[in-house]
Amino acid sequence: MKRNKLTLVAIVLSGTMLFSSCVGSFGLFNRVSSWNQTIGNKFVNELVFLALNIVPVYGVAYLADALVINSIEFWSGTNPMANVGDVKKVKGENGEYLVKTLENGYSITKEGETAEMELIYNKEANTWNVVADGTTTELLKMNNDGTAEMCLPNGGTMNVTLDANGVLAARQMTMSGLMFAAR
Repeated sequence: MKRNKLTLVAIVLSGTMLFSSCVGSFGLFNRVSSWNQTIGNKFVNELVFLALNIVPVYGVAYLADALVINSIEFWSGTNPMANVGDVKKVKGENGEYLVKTLENGYSITKEGETAEMELIYNKEANTWNVVADGTTTELLKMNNDGTAEMCLPNGGTMNVTLDANGVLAARQMTMSGLMFAAR
């Protein structure tokens, strides 16, 4: 009896390593759900939804995400379900852009042009960098205290909080060259 309890306690404690309290992105489940929403009209989508619940495709995908994929994402810092190589079209102020997902960032090209720019995350330095015409420039360094050090166009840096006030202050600084107090 005591041995069974000890075994149960050991299994529960070992299992806690899998449950890292990371909600995760649930990439596999979201892919299945997104695919279902593109099949046809709302009636076909509903029938497929019901079939995928009866067969338990949704349940298996959710369980795989919760137990394995999200834990890998938490401990490694990368999502194994990331859509590396996918290209999406994004509409911007100056036209449409093609954004390709890379393993460590994004490649951005204006539609109809050949010049590209890459946004690359350097895991060792904890920085986001832009690469254009063979030149790498640091954009942002993530600090351990929940702030980020942003590189400014004039060569200086600015420490910003990772919230709406920090984004507002950063936007004001880069757009106008002046800094206003955000309340």
